[in-house]
Amino acid sequence: MKTRVADLTIVGRWIFTLRTPLFKQKLLLGWALLLCLSPIFPIFYQHIEAREGVVYNDYLLQIIPSVDVSIPIFVITWGMALFTLARVVQTPSLLLTLLYGVLIVNLSRFITISLVPLNPPHGIIDIWDPITSMFYGEKYVTKDLFYSGHTATQFLFFLVLQKKTDKGLALTTSLLMGAMVLVQHVHYTVDVIFAFPFTFLCYLLAKRIAR
Repeated sequence: MKTRVADLTIVGRWIFTLRTPLFKQKLLLGWALLLCLSPIFPIFYQHIEAREGVVYNDYLLQIIPSVDVSIPIFVITWGMALFTLARVVQTPSLLLTLLYGVLIVNLSRFITISLVPLNPPHGIIDIWDPITSMFYGEKYVTKDLFYSGHTATQFLFFLVLQKKTDKGLALTTSLLMGAMVLVQHVHYTVDVIFAFPFTFLCYLLAKRIAR
């Protein structure tokens, strides 16, 4: 009788899937790339922070008073990260898709941020996030703008998660995050809007690599 991966326990799924050489190669390559990328983060973002850009005339931000919502942003960012990881670790292929999705989103942001030099919006309030700050280097970074990494990450979770209730939660946090980074004035409206299509394209590529 043919074994169905979905019928196995979590440990059984991993044992079964790790028997596939191609899966092991992709998993090890993904983690290796992520480890290699980690020391590049502070170098890149400190370089971006030292660069001069333009201030975009954002009409929506002009009518939104800036408010410090760092705590909700922090809670949603890392709470959803842990929740999503707990879900996808149950299915090896989903973990692989998430791994490559995170890699491709960050690489694509390196490109878009480099191509679109922007100074932060007026009224910006720094986000309190000691975990994310570790990847930015010594100086707080305000110019990693186009496109919004906070929004993109939540939307990537939405795309990767499979259960209907999980997807509903992730879509809600995606929209909330987009609204909150605007309220905090750490992003322009275009940064949030374009996070969705860019992340979707990154997800499609990640899914294809992980397949």
